[in-house]
Amino acid sequence: MRLILLGPPGAGKGTQATRLVEAHKIPQLSTGDMLRAAVAAGTPVGLKAKAVMDAGELVSDAIVNAIVAERIDQKDCRKGFILDGYPRTLAQADAVGKMLAKRKLKLDAVIELIVDDKALVGRIVNRAEETRAAGKPVRKDDDPAVFPERLREYYKKTAPLTGYYYAKKLLHNVDGMAPIDDVTAAIEALLKSIKKAKAAKAKAGKAKS
Repeated sequence: MRLILLGPPGAGKGTQATRLVEAHKIPQLSTGDMLRAAVAAGTPVGLKAKAVMDAGELVSDAIVNAIVAERIDQKDCRKGFILDGYPRTLAQADAVGKMLAKRKLKLDAVIELIVDDKALVGRIVNRAEETRAAGKPVRKDDDPAVFPERLREYYKKTAPLTGYYYAKKLLHNVDGMAPIDDVTAAIEALLKSIKKAKAAKAKAGKAKS
């Protein structure tokens, strides 16, 4: 299965991605991890990324897209993968489509976790409080003072992807405010339905030929 998880920060994408990795034995691909791995491995595109980051500049879409393309060519992605945190923009979504088409591959589904913004902010506040209570430092991304800006950035740049993938008949919505196990069950039911539909389509295609 080749999947993209969508949803604002704090929606639970990381938690569900981890469960999908275990259930389907496919890797979770996050841009941060891929960048660090490419830099550490010293690949040509990794060296480009390192030079940009060392200069204190933002890594361009072209470099990020190249790193993703390089990563999905690795053996562990043959059965599929989960893209987490990428694509973030319409331009990156176009790049994903092109890199998959070049490899004669397709996305199976784009799963959007639907959440309530106010409840989401409350979730982040609680998480930060629990982290402090445990004597651990709060991650910058989980800082309640920073979170509203992250949320605005998401709706400005990434939220338009829902319409993009809806038009391609790839978008599926799941209630991200449900208990974690219920969210997992809903995603698994969705994937089971998609696999069944694919099998039926393949069978029909063979019958015609």
